[in-house]
Amino acid sequence: MTVRLRVAPSPTGDPHVGTAYMSLFNLAFVRREGGAFVLRIEDTDRARLNEGSEQQIYDTLHWLGLDWDEGPDIGGPFAPYRQSERLETYRPVVEALLESGRAYHCWCSPARLTEMREAQQKAKQPTGYDRLCVGKTREERAALPGFSEQPVVRMLIPDDAPLSFADLIRGEVNAPRPDDQVLMKTDGFPTYHLANVVDDHEMGITHVVRGEEWIASTPKHILLYDWMGWERPQFAHMPLLRNTDKSKISKRKNPAARLTWFVEQGFLPEALRNFLALMGYSLPDGQEVFSFEEMVASFDWSRVNPVGPVFDVDKLRWLSGHYIRELPVEELASRLVAFMGIDGAAADVVTRATPLVQERVSTLLEAAGMVGFLLDDRFAMDPEAAAKQLGHDARPVLEAARGALHDLTSFDTAAIEAALRAALVDGLGLKPKHAFGPIRVAVTGSTVSPPLFESIELLGRDRTLVRLESALN
Repeated sequence: MTVRLRVAPSPTGDPHVGTAYMSLFNLAFVRREGGAFVLRIEDTDRARLNEGSEQQIYDTLHWLGLDWDEGPDIGGPFAPYRQSERLETYRPVVEALLESGRAYHCWCSPARLTEMREAQQKAKQPTGYDRLCVGKTREERAALPGFSEQPVVRMLIPDDAPLSFADLIRGEVNAPRPDDQVLMKTDGFPTYHLANVVDDHEMGITHVVRGEEWIASTPKHILLYDWMGWERPQFAHMPLLRNTDKSKISKRKNPAARLTWFVEQGFLPEALRNFLALMGYSLPDGQEVFSFEEMVASFDWSRVNPVGPVFDVDKLRWLSGHYIRELPVEELASRLVAFMGIDGAAADVVTRATPLVQERVSTLLEAAGMVGFLLDDRFAMDPEAAAKQLGHDARPVLEAARGALHDLTSFDTAAIEAALRAALVDGLGLKPKHAFGPIRVAVTGSTVSPPLFESIELLGRDRTLVRLESALN
């Protein structure tokens, strides 16, 4: 048997970090077993479709290095891989279920369903469809209140529905009894519950790996497999990523739930891969820093922790900083230049500055902020830093530095340091932190910057003198 796994995101906004999380574990198992990884776009929720979201899914997963073997953009033996292009595969299944009596038409209006749920909640009863439409013809149902002209199709859950199943991570799992799930909506589009089962069967998916929130829905899916006489896949329900308050991580509450946020913040993709792996997996030797290849080599579902991990961005920053320091400086410079979107002389300056910041930053965004003063003489000065370091008593320091740098014959790091120490430490009798603090803020705009003397060399004599003059003014 060829192992086939899939990830099936919906293009309804910025890709969720959970898409990358699931893709990572799907892909690790697939690569371990020599199988195929499928990307499927589940776009049947037409009301929530977001233009551009599908391309963001492609871009962010590629950025993370989580590449698929089949998908809408590259095709494959089971194309098409968008559910909206597969509608003809769902209708025959619905018709078969209606014919067998395992599904039925429901004409209840949205208003009637809302009233029903509110009454159930008021009476402190379990919420669920009350089966008003079961066994009725269209005419019989039309004679009752709350009738809608266009029906949905619901599955008829039997009393003996299978509520337990084997899970690769959790062992034997018991799920609650499901409601009569809608399978086909009034617009003719299938719901997730129907479409994902049909597509997984049609595409030969052998293992369904998804978040633990789908445990409660699994009995519905098992029923559909059994009713259609299809082989069930194996299931693995991953622990949910959680905020520090243990709530489920969501895009509404936490910007880190957006996969694009990690790109914008300049985290290294290998660091995010490592971090997401740590959210649910541990290597046999317990090491925390490991590559995707090392994860693949050791992968076993028994090593996945079913307890929902806390999404600790500080831990991710630590990992990203580690990977930044491990990169060859030329590679880091190339990534930083690409992240900043610069070329030409600006790219050359940033490349030369990269060794100065490599040990000081955790993300490319931090690095860009630290070298930005080199690129634009209209750099923003930190007002707190200016207030602290550029008061009236800084004037003699700035004037002495201006004179020392103006007269230098060789404008390199060693000469710059020697001249400033002679003028400020020896000449004015200042301690180094009092001597160089005002100079740092004057030329970089911040109290935190790359090493001062190297920064002045990169700026050059003329630009440095202009900044000192501006600070004096």
